[in-house]
Amino acid sequence: MNQLTARRTSLSPLLTRLRDRTPGLAASLLGGAVAAGLGLGSFAVLVIVLWISSPYPDSGPGGALHVAAALWLLAHGAELVRTDTLSGVPAPVGVTPLLLLALPLWLVHRAARDVAAGDEEPPQAPGRTAWTGVVLGYLAVGAAVALYASGGALRPSWPWTCVCLPVVVMGAAGAGVWTAYGRPAEAFDGVLVLLPAGVRRLVLGAPARARLAASARAAGAGVAVLVGGGAVLLAVSLVAHGGATRGAFFQLTEGWSGRFAVLLLCLALLPNAAVWAAGYAAGPGFVLGAGHVVGPLSSDPAPLLPPFPLLAAVPDAG
Repeated sequence: MNQLTARRTSLSPLLTRLRDRTPGLAASLLGGAVAAGLGLGSFAVLVIVLWISSPYPDSGPGGALHVAAALWLLAHGAELVRTDTLSGVPAPVGVTPLLLLALPLWLVHRAARDVAAGDEEPPQAPGRTAWTGVVLGYLAVGAAVALYASGGALRPSWPWTCVCLPVVVMGAAGAGVWTAYGRPAEAFDGVLVLLPAGVRRLVLGAPARARLAASARAAGAGVAVLVGGGAVLLAVSLVAHGGATRGAFFQLTEGWSGRFAVLLLCLALLPNAAVWAAGYAAGPGFVLGAGHVVGPLSSDPAPLLPPFPLLAAVPDAG
């Protein structure tokens, strides 16, 4: 008993010292884990609702939860591998719906911003501690989700998961901490000093920052115009191929729950389709199928495209 009491007494100063050195680390870890849980829960609720309302579910609740976990990883850019195919050969699922990506980015950004800023004075955690805690808490949940999803029909590709998930989380958490501190321009100086001397002279200093800010605004406006034009072109093509679009929509499924799922998938892929349409309008086009390029001068889509509403907007071969 005395030995146990002595051990507790000796550990108390260590825990106190660790807490003093890393104030707010526990809150940061919890914030990251909660952000991951909220995103995962949103996907799980949506998939479970669709599974319950489906008149012909092909798996139990465990299969639905595996699909939700896989979709959550896909939303972070991780590639999935479908093992249950007609040919028996695993098929990759590597197209990340850009609209799904917005949810984890926003959750991680908000978690890091709230921990670094907070309502208290001083804040709950310094910027570096907030960033580290949110990233580690989120990635801990992500690792558990990836292990769970590896037992389903849609399995994560481990190289993509190990790269995309940390990159997305670290970037969003960094942006959140930067926002909490008022988006100071000096925060980039620590990174820019690593550049070669010739390049560093072009980007450091107030005049260089003004030029970079103007260039960033011009680039953002250009991207917005391109994507907006792509969205308009996509809408025009969908209207022009209205019959094929409606036929593909009703051909995929008969029940209202299935049609609702197809509608949600189309909405999630709308930003992707707008980007592809922008690439088509700009000239390079986009690849649709292995080795099949669709461009304004020549269109060569894959011969056996699945019936899908957004694919009805693809120009015919020629």
